[in-house]
Amino acid sequence: MNQPGSPNSGNASLDEWLAWLETLSPTEIELGLDRVAQVLEELRLARPGRVIHIAGTNGKGSSAAMLEALFMKAGVCVGAYTSPHLNLYNERIRINGASASDQEIISAFVRVEEVRQDLPLTYFEFGTLAAAVIFEARGVETAILEVGMGGRLDAVNAIEPDAGIITNISLDHCDWLGEDIETIAGEKAGIMRGGKPFVFGSRTIPDAIMAMAKNLGTDLRCFGKDFDYTIESTAPNSWIWTGRGSRLSSLEMPALAGEFQLQNASTVLALIEAMQLDRLLDPLLINSAFSQLKLAGRCQEVQTDRNWLLDVAHNADAAKALSAYMAESPSEGRTFCIIGMLADKDQAGILSPLREQVDAWVAVTAAGGRAFPAGDLAAGIAILTNKPCLIAGSLTEAIQYAHERSSPGDRILVTGSFYVVGPALNWLDSGAKNPAA
Repeated sequence: MNQPGSPNSGNASLDEWLAWLETLSPTEIELGLDRVAQVLEELRLARPGRVIHIAGTNGKGSSAAMLEALFMKAGVCVGAYTSPHLNLYNERIRINGASASDQEIISAFVRVEEVRQDLPLTYFEFGTLAAAVIFEARGVETAILEVGMGGRLDAVNAIEPDAGIITNISLDHCDWLGEDIETIAGEKAGIMRGGKPFVFGSRTIPDAIMAMAKNLGTDLRCFGKDFDYTIESTAPNSWIWTGRGSRLSSLEMPALAGEFQLQNASTVLALIEAMQLDRLLDPLLINSAFSQLKLAGRCQEVQTDRNWLLDVAHNADAAKALSAYMAESPSEGRTFCIIGMLADKDQAGILSPLREQVDAWVAVTAAGGRAFPAGDLAAGIAILTNKPCLIAGSLTEAIQYAHERSSPGDRILVTGSFYVVGPALNWLDSGAKNPAA
């Protein structure tokens, strides 16, 4: 059988392509721009009229979805490239909110492979290039590109941006980006460009961000300094956004759950202002766009005969936000937590914010080669929370256990990784609403 990408592999499926892509590079993650830049030059793609980068530790997916919705409401053809996916690879590449088809992605892979020669691209690099091919083919006017890891050496950074967002900085991917906030911030600041507008979306601003902006001459706008939000005192379901030169009132709460989404929304509006896209700073357009937002696996509630809450929180700050959301929306009964995570994650940082919200724990080994074994995770949970933790042999077993021991009115939280939340959502979407039946 010919491998996908060889001259005689025209009938290869997307799954076969994806399996083959995992063999191209000796390492899963290999930061650097040279390989992608070389292939981009060979592809000779027409550049979209507007390219926006989104980097940061948390909130990248939400920010991308908000930008995507605003441009769509304004009638702009918009492409979004995000990662990772929850269930289908196609979710990573969207045009006007719809995932690219298998055939579109395969055709893009073929084109990349035709010019790649012997360059050992990683899975993510190959996908980034394929997204660029698809965006050109579909006539995308605005491309929103979510950085996979870091910024300076991430594949996305090989595509020149017109503007961008750095949502926030916290400890994550320390093995690749650095062991402290300032070092990580320096890596993420690498998406900034001189003379172009960039927005930082957190009140705590690392020195490395400010220093890079000053050295480059970047038009940097910072949360709490150049823009902010407040809840309207007379209308708790409304909020006010204030930028450098604009003030918008009577804005409706975004459909995405959690007050922390107002920070993401404020950052997005600050970027729109910085890019001088005044026609998008229309409260009616903003309310229409943000009221229809959906983002799977982010404080997502699913109601069956149990109350399910699914969130991919995979670092300490994300777990704090999840804990705050759970406190704002408490369960009527007990809370069971099904959790799995990757080995490079901060186990204590993720578990600590959740321990007061969870009554019973179930540890599972996440999918993928970098998964933290369920037995080791369970031991850490027991030590940190002083509560017993079941070791599940599979996600299905974990779901069955949580369902059997819970009652209507109880909450079942699934968290810790895309590689746990995605399969759990797939199980729920499949119609298997009662695993005990």
